[in-house]
Amino acid sequence: MNRLTSFALSSLLLVLTDAARPQQLPADFINPLKKTLNEGGIVIGCTLTAANLDTASILANAGFDFLWIEGEHSPITLETMRNMILLTQGRRAIPLTRVPVNELWTAKRMLDIGSLGIVFPFTDTPELARQAVAACKYPPEGKRGAGPGLATLRWPAPGGYPQWANKNVMVITIIERPVAVEQIEEIAAVPGIDVLFIGLNDLSYGYGVPGQTAAPVMKDAVNRVLRAGKKHGIPVGGPAGTAADIKRMLAEGFRFIQGPSDLGLLQTATRNFFDSLKTAGVEKKEPIPLY
Repeated sequence: MNRLTSFALSSLLLVLTDAARPQQLPADFINPLKKTLNEGGIVIGCTLTAANLDTASILANAGFDFLWIEGEHSPITLETMRNMILLTQGRRAIPLTRVPVNELWTAKRMLDIGSLGIVFPFTDTPELARQAVAACKYPPEGKRGAGPGLATLRWPAPGGYPQWANKNVMVITIIERPVAVEQIEEIAAVPGIDVLFIGLNDLSYGYGVPGQTAAPVMKDAVNRVLRAGKKHGIPVGGPAGTAADIKRMLAEGFRFIQGPSDLGLLQTATRNFFDSLKTAGVEKKEPIPLY
């Protein structure tokens, strides 16, 4: 190999190495969700339940502020979650994931593949709230284990990932049982919680009014959580499937909205399509039922 060829190969290697290196985040980067909520704004997300990267890719840039990747009520695997998180790069939505249970190791696996926030179900006590915070913070603030190699590829933070993550990763605790409402003041007082999310459906079952989220006992519970959130400066979130739901919830004081799911949006779009055919006068026989 002559000197010119050797120089050319060395130059090519440098170019390829530089191209493979993730572009570093701005030094002043702040998680847009945390920034918006801290400034008193609202955020609206879409829930991903189908293990489909094309759907996730479209929704990541459709206008939602975050993608709630469902790890409790869906068949999405950890590998698929990783790919969904990677494809959010360069798109609007921030990736959050719900873990199936409030444990250190479940949160760690999601965070180490690049999730920028963890949604913890059944956070019924202040002890579980503290555990949720500890799972998302590196020592000395918490108990998150060190192994963020994959996370740094999604979030190449200047000055190192751990310190950056402690400031930008979100802790979202779900209040979805009466026992949690009874202890909401103590839960809300735990430092490090970014959102108190009310699981309205599960909570309605706990109060013996399944699905009746507007029942008096539910309204009282919701108001207790909203008051605690306001007192401790923590935004309160909840699920909303329609624009009317969102408008009502914003008026009540909710600021973190879990919007419709990927499948819900697909169903709505399909209904609207066939309704538009009827409006346009297009006659179509009903589909042949299959049994």
